[in-house]
Amino acid sequence: MQFAAGTEDPTRHRHNRQRAWAYKPKTDMMRKEQAVAALGKQSLLLPARIKAALAANDRLKLYLSLLQAALQHGRDPQEPDMDWRGEVHRAGLDDQVWLVDLPRSADLEDDILMLQEPERFVDALVEGIEVMARPVEGDDPGLSERLTKWVSRLQGMRGGDGFRLADIEDITHGDRHRGDSFHILVMDLHKRLNALAASVATENIDGAHAWQIGADDRALIEAFMRGLRRTAPLKFEHPGLDTAVTRDGDRLLIQNDIGTNDAHVLVVEVTGREIRLTYSELHKARFAFFREMLERIGFQWVTEPLRAEAGLNEGRPYLVGHATLRAQSQSALLGALEALASRIVFVIDWNRAYKRLQLFVRKAVAADLLREAAEREYGHMGWLLAGGEQLVFGAMQSADGQTFRVGDRLDEVIGEASGRAFLAALLQVSSETLQHQQTRQTVVDQARILLNRALQQRSFEFDLLAEHAAACHALAELLVNGLDAGTGSSAATLAEHARLLEHRADWLLEEARERAGRQGRWEPVAHLLSLADDIADALEEATFVLSMIESERRHTLPDPVRGALEQLALATLAAIQDYVRVVEIARAAGDQRDSGDASAFLRVVWQMLRAERRCDELFRQARVVFLHEMESTPVLWSLAGEVAASLEKATDALLAVGHGLREMVFARSAQS
Repeated sequence: MQFAAGTEDPTRHRHNRQRAWAYKPKTDMMRKEQAVAALGKQSLLLPARIKAALAANDRLKLYLSLLQAALQHGRDPQEPDMDWRGEVHRAGLDDQVWLVDLPRSADLEDDILMLQEPERFVDALVEGIEVMARPVEGDDPGLSERLTKWVSRLQGMRGGDGFRLADIEDITHGDRHRGDSFHILVMDLHKRLNALAASVATENIDGAHAWQIGADDRALIEAFMRGLRRTAPLKFEHPGLDTAVTRDGDRLLIQNDIGTNDAHVLVVEVTGREIRLTYSELHKARFAFFREMLERIGFQWVTEPLRAEAGLNEGRPYLVGHATLRAQSQSALLGALEALASRIVFVIDWNRAYKRLQLFVRKAVAADLLREAAEREYGHMGWLLAGGEQLVFGAMQSADGQTFRVGDRLDEVIGEASGRAFLAALLQVSSETLQHQQTRQTVVDQARILLNRALQQRSFEFDLLAEHAAACHALAELLVNGLDAGTGSSAATLAEHARLLEHRADWLLEEARERAGRQGRWEPVAHLLSLADDIADALEEATFVLSMIESERRHTLPDPVRGALEQLALATLAAIQDYVRVVEIARAAGDQRDSGDASAFLRVVWQMLRAERRCDELFRQARVVFLHEMESTPVLWSLAGEVAASLEKATDALLAVGHGLREMVFARSAQS
């Protein structure tokens, strides 16, 4: 505020005023209608503007009352102060806590009422009067002139520590005989708004605010609202899904505000049997999620370049997309509208759930969890309301001390598949529990039960084993193919491919050892993988030696020698295929301990163990063939012998792995 010359006293700055950040008025409805305007759907704006203006009137009445109460406190600080919390709540200003303390912070010095946060108060008055005037702007030049005058005068009061008493009088008085005042302008605008609201005849159609619609529009609106109502309970108490409908020429316009974010708006146009929607969105991942949901219904999308609008999303860019569906029949049109509306609830607070889930699983898995929650119609809001990530952290903390440590990610400890299954079940049970009006503690208990069940199954411990076994299988196949066709000029490629597979196997072993260092439960897995890694090492060595033979043009393996090696390699491959199968049986069986699974596991384990004896016999037979066929080429004999010996070494390691896997499964069954 501007003070008279010579009245500014530096010692007055004792109210700890902090003006480093700007006041952000509560104008969600105003920003929503700005967003609709930015999307070019002007016909939908008037009711929203009237609603926002009436809410601004309520705020302005509160501001004027607070200013008068502050003046009263400044004049008589000993008089008890009123508790303004209820009034602030009723005006929808719960997040503006500074207003509650405004009157008791006042201090009258000479003709200046000192206030805490005076500039914020001025900004609130300006914002409120501008929102009030928006629905009627241009209708009355006199009102527009008065508005301009008061906005200019209020802005001229910024910059000081309080209000002059004369300014307070001009702002608050309601006596028209004394001239215009800010309060009188508010009253005149309110009167005009009430008349305008009465002239806009609206009706409620299954929860949609509709005006100026035709007789044939009701079925379309009812179909849309049918889908919206089906899934709307999944947002629980979260705001959003308010729907406005009007006709604009040959188009029926439907607008849904989705949630509270200013740039998050959906407008649907229905012309004949064509549905065209415009969707504005802040987050690329959520945009992709909504787009995919609607593509499943049959919508075709076109995305605009990023937009930025002053006053929306703090000026940051946002996405706008258009989707179109052409229905073949009226019933198909109604079905598409219902399906579209049923998807909207799943984008409310989607980004918050997406970020929270990434604390436990990869981005792709988090998105997949939310996709499943939408498809199966239990959603993510129940999980968020029940505690979100704290549910998971609490369940992890309640597990036995050997399982989770501070900083552990869920998927790194129990495996991605098990982590995903646990979170999917938790999202569903959270939603269903809260929908049945049960307590949050019930969800907390269920989270612990679900995680304990996942830990008891412990199939995640076989994830690394399965991946390592797959690498060994790929190495064995590579060797068999090389023996069958001969590598020739591709010898270097054969060796390089084998080297990469062996490096992958080594990485899996190191991963298991790292986990074992943090958690004792991984020690058996690390031990088993150290045995299995001998298989990968031996197969990579055999492939490397074969590539050496094939790259040497002067020497060619005789067909009997190649045949003997191929038989040995095929037997090794068959044994490794059994190894892959037995790991998958153990992983899929979980904690069910089905007798059929147990029988299949033992049958394949013993089949794998017997394969080692068969390979021993083939190794001996191969050596005899080498003696007969390559007596005159000792170098070639030696290299072929190395290939055979490496294969025999691989099957010896496979024998040790088979016994170790059998003991690991037995130990796990005993603990279950």
